[in-house]
Amino acid sequence: MRRARVLLLTLLAVWPLAARDYPVRGPQGGLAVKVELPAGFNPQTDHCPMVILMHGIFSSKDFNPIPALARGLAAEGIASIRFDFDGHGRSEGRMQDMTIERELADARAVWEYAKSLPYVSAIGLLGHSQGGVVASMTAGRLAAAGDAPAALELIAPGSVIKDACRGGKFFNARFDPADPPEFIRCWGTMKLGREYLLTTQQLDIYGTAAPYQGPVRILHGDRDRIVPMWCSTKFSELYGARAELQVIPGENHMITRRKQEVVAGTVAFFRAVFNL
Repeated sequence: MRRARVLLLTLLAVWPLAARDYPVRGPQGGLAVKVELPAGFNPQTDHCPMVILMHGIFSSKDFNPIPALARGLAAEGIASIRFDFDGHGRSEGRMQDMTIERELADARAVWEYAKSLPYVSAIGLLGHSQGGVVASMTAGRLAAAGDAPAALELIAPGSVIKDACRGGKFFNARFDPADPPEFIRCWGTMKLGREYLLTTQQLDIYGTAAPYQGPVRILHGDRDRIVPMWCSTKFSELYGARAELQVIPGENHMITRRKQEVVAGTVAFFRAVFNL
């Protein structure tokens, strides 16, 4: 009895600390975030711009290319905040319950958190793969509400997810798009739920993204075997003259072959936007 009481008191003492591990919360619970500041930066007295970094499906804030981008930005005086979407990495929730709408809510929660940081002078968005879809739609919704980000970068934005769900084939998993199962398994381990498979078919990706009128940079490797080039081309056409589309020769979807070049270009884009 005494041991049980001690255990209960210990859990009650630790619980508030555990809750504080998640400064941002989304629909499925706490979101794991990491803020990267420039060297020597004093958040009590200094100010700098920040970029919110959004990873792709089945990935996390700690997988390529997100950490390299965070380090590159910090080296040039730009803070970043990267986070795990719900059901990914160290965030709470189940991947099986993930939907684009819930990821949009996650992104909006991180946006509000970044805005609350007193040292942040301006905010840009960057998304890779499915994170690019979420970043573009978040920028559009924010712009429609009169609160647009300063800049937007999309790396291999995976708008093909809508076509994949409508066609009944997501990566190596096949299903009936009109009546998908409770979940499918991609590569044997990653679960996508029925709600994701149905709701993604109805997404208005480009229509939601369209209200954003700020500067846009779009990158796509010509050896990408996961997201087809037409996704980036369509985004480029959507944004028109305010968008720059850069095709990276020899680069793959995960940005492993010319990573330093990609990081350098990203840093230059945001430095120019932020007037650094």
